[in-house]
Amino acid sequence: MNEGEEVPYSLATVTQVPITEMTIDKYAKAVSIEAIKSYGYDVAVARTDDAFLAELEGKVNDDLYAYLATGELTNIQTTFQAALAMARGLVLNQFKMMKIATTSVVGFVNILDFYTYLGSADVTVQTEFGLNYIRDFMGYSVIFLGSDSDIARGNVIATPVENLVAYYVDPSSSDFARAGLDFTTWGDTPLIGYHTQGNYATMVSESYAIMGMSLFFEYINGVAVVKIEASGSLGALSASTAASTAASAAVGDSVVTISTDPVAGGTFWFKAASGTAPAAPSYLAQMDTTGWTKIESGDVVATTNGYKYTLVELNGTGQAVATATGTVTAKTA
Repeated sequence: MNEGEEVPYSLATVTQVPITEMTIDKYAKAVSIEAIKSYGYDVAVARTDDAFLAELEGKVNDDLYAYLATGELTNIQTTFQAALAMARGLVLNQFKMMKIATTSVVGFVNILDFYTYLGSADVTVQTEFGLNYIRDFMGYSVIFLGSDSDIARGNVIATPVENLVAYYVDPSSSDFARAGLDFTTWGDTPLIGYHTQGNYATMVSESYAIMGMSLFFEYINGVAVVKIEASGSLGALSASTAASTAASAAVGDSVVTISTDPVAGGTFWFKAASGTAPAAPSYLAQMDTTGWTKIESGDVVATTNGYKYTLVELNGTGQAVATATGTVTAKTA
């Protein structure tokens, strides 16, 4: 732009992408008149409330950890401390490259891994909505401590706090009330709706709870999943080639079939040569893909019948994790 010229507006485009269908989870429990007689109303109902809360917390936790495991910044380190550091570094680097500001990073680890690493050190663990966590640890604003059923040992997951988005249905919605369904909400955020009524026909106090909540990440490629492995070697891929039979196929066209999907965020790379198969990188090496072809199972590659090929699987951060070699079967005429 020349001196004195009008500065044009920058252009930005927003594309709406459907994420998930919001569903409402419904629960019902009953406290018998006999239980009220034995324990008193307050105790009997409190037990029911605790059971409700545990069920709903479990649902949220299960959904959250299952989604966390799909993070695409996959990586492998040899120690718990290195995995924590790398997971945080990966997400900070990713969001910096995307030119998106972040304020803090949260981590998710197995509670046994955490205490094995800490040994006898004294830390303050807090609890909120069934999640145990500690604050301000190794650069993380919060680290959540999951059980074996939440996050497998040997895994560290991290993402910026801004990347986690929660949508919920307000159970006290007037539309529900108009349908004769009145719910009382718990806490400052109306996540859980609760209603109690007596049923004279069965002589029980009926309790109902609903929750409509969906957790997702705005950028799944901004979630780091780092595994801890003290040692390892390249895994073995199951792959094969076949001559392309498509009408448009040229001499040398070969269809590559791979029996497994790559790890989350991972990719497959193919290269063929005469005489000897190209060398694969060592385990966890950052691979230079110059001269290699990025492929998916079923892709057609241009090569030569009888050449020796090498297939390499990279994880979400470019580390080599598996390989396969073989002889190319390609169209000859």
